[in-house]
Amino acid sequence: MAPLQLGELDLTTDEFILDEVDIHIQANLEDDLVKEALRTGVDLRHYSKQVETELQRIEQASIKDYIKESQNIALLHNQITACDSILERMEGMLSGFQSDLSSISSEIQTLQQQSVSMNVRLKNRQAVRSHLSQLVDELVVPAAMISTVLDSPVTDQEFLEQLHELNNKINFTKELSFRETLACNDIQDIVDRLKIKAVSKIREFILQKIYSFRKPMTNYQIPQNTLLKYRFFYQFLLANERTVAKEIRDEYVDTMSKIYYSYFKSYSGRLLKVQYEEVADKDDLMGVEDTAKKDILNYFFSKPSLKSRNTIFTLGQRGALLSPAELEGPILIPHTAQRGDSRYPYESLFRSQHYALLDNGCREFLFISDFFMVTGNSGLDLFNSIMGKTLSMLLKSMSSYVADCFDSIAVFLCIHILLRYRAITTKRGLPALDRYWEAVLELLWPRFELILEMNIHSIRNTDPQKLGLLDTRPHYITRRYAEFSSAIVSINQTFPNERTHTLLAQLQVEVENFVLKMAAEFPSRRDQLIFLINNYDMMLSVLMERAADDSKEVEGFQQLLLARTQEFIEELLSPPFGGMISFVKEAEVLMERGQLERLKNDEARINQLVRGFSSSWKHSVEAMSQEVMRSFTNFKNGTSIIQGALTQLIQYYHGFHKVLNQPAFRSLGARSELINLHHLMVEVKKHKPNF
Repeated sequence: MAPLQLGELDLTTDEFILDEVDIHIQANLEDDLVKEALRTGVDLRHYSKQVETELQRIEQASIKDYIKESQNIALLHNQITACDSILERMEGMLSGFQSDLSSISSEIQTLQQQSVSMNVRLKNRQAVRSHLSQLVDELVVPAAMISTVLDSPVTDQEFLEQLHELNNKINFTKELSFRETLACNDIQDIVDRLKIKAVSKIREFILQKIYSFRKPMTNYQIPQNTLLKYRFFYQFLLANERTVAKEIRDEYVDTMSKIYYSYFKSYSGRLLKVQYEEVADKDDLMGVEDTAKKDILNYFFSKPSLKSRNTIFTLGQRGALLSPAELEGPILIPHTAQRGDSRYPYESLFRSQHYALLDNGCREFLFISDFFMVTGNSGLDLFNSIMGKTLSMLLKSMSSYVADCFDSIAVFLCIHILLRYRAITTKRGLPALDRYWEAVLELLWPRFELILEMNIHSIRNTDPQKLGLLDTRPHYITRRYAEFSSAIVSINQTFPNERTHTLLAQLQVEVENFVLKMAAEFPSRRDQLIFLINNYDMMLSVLMERAADDSKEVEGFQQLLLARTQEFIEELLSPPFGGMISFVKEAEVLMERGQLERLKNDEARINQLVRGFSSSWKHSVEAMSQEVMRSFTNFKNGTSIIQGALTQLIQYYHGFHKVLNQPAFRSLGARSELINLHHLMVEVKKHKPNF
């Protein structure tokens, strides 16, 4: 039986605490060995002696084993001692290695510091070398530069390259002088001499190009393009010799100012020689009668008139001038036009003159901005120095023309030419001519308004009795107005002007009043209406041909024409069918009041109306058609009036039928003679003109 293991159970200690005895006992009883012993009923005292005996036996056996192995233990001890000695020596060696490694680490750190220091010194030396190298390079004036500046023509590419290098050296020496670097004194004299030589050659070259502008028949744009290739020359002068730069600039301004002035003065004078010989004067107003100009003019001038009063108020082909193709087309060549005996209205000369100004002005502004390196107000001031005299001359010439001009369409075309040219320069971003455009417009607008007001007054003051024989056909004054108004409205569409619309509205009012005054001269209302309709229709046709269909003028005359046409139709139907029409209108009023019985006593009258219509309506319709076609000059308008009259007649006859079908008239004997409405409509269509 194996001895019972009691573990840590201690029964011999004297350190008992009575209060804890129960706790220890309870704990020991929970031990597995104690539980096993108690369960098997072992005697603990006997068991304790047995354990002690066993321990003594084991102790004796152990002692014998140690004695038996004493030699091995001694040998093991010696070996351990030897190992301990070896380990001690190794410890010493490792300590030496550790010391050596510490020394090597220190040396590596020192080398690293030395390397960083050497790297910094290398970089500093390289930086110093770079600066010194650049300084030395800038301080050295190559022989190639000297020979090129002294001997090569300025047009050589090599001269331009060396000039750039010389400019860099001049700027560098200035910088060194500012820093008081003594080394720059070694090359200052050479650089100054080269600068003087370069300035002299550049000055001579540019002045020769400027002087070449003055040669007759020279296209100055070619030397200008040459100068643009060498624009750096002026930049060099401006940076290093401002006096010479100012001299060149002043010489250029003086030369080009004279060239432009001479060219435009000559060109404008030659243009006037190909203008129409006969121009509008103060008598060429809308309300002036055709007999104002006497035949004596033809007596003194054998040439036929190139311009009549009618064309003064007609746009015709003159408006084509505003098309992009014509607006920017080639300018007129006066001597070519003279050889071909060609003549032009003033607006064509104006367009040619100002397109030349636009082209030359824009080109000149771009040149001076590029070559002289000016922008903003400086560029505008330089441009005005060159073109100012020319623009003043053109303005003076324009002012002289405007003061005696009475051709309102020519003035209005000139205004719109300028508006389009101003839009072109704005689109190109070239403001050089903006002041001139505004100055010319300030001359033209008041003159146009004045001429328009003069025409308004002329119509207002027209005496119908002084205009010759009365005629129901369209009057020449209304035709003038229609042509003129349509011309102004069509031109004004692209750049609308409210003041123009206002004046046209005043002119329209005066024309309407004039037409009414002329109509009042006719003794009969029918002739008055024919005259009004013919004139309204003519004006409306001309306006709709050129102006927009929704313009105020078109809308106004459409309303007037419709009102007068309706009145004329009533007037036209009244003689042959007046009795029936009066009866229908009277009966309709009584029907609304419920008093139709009052007409029963008019049986004889009604029978007469029925029989009269049945027997004569075809002849009356034919007579009306012929009268309308004779009275109205516009076939389409006459046809429309006939159609309207026949439609109105059918409506009246339908009303006549409606009245006679009432109970009060069913016993009427003449009802059987009424014409069937469908049959009437078929017959009426046969009488409508076939167009």
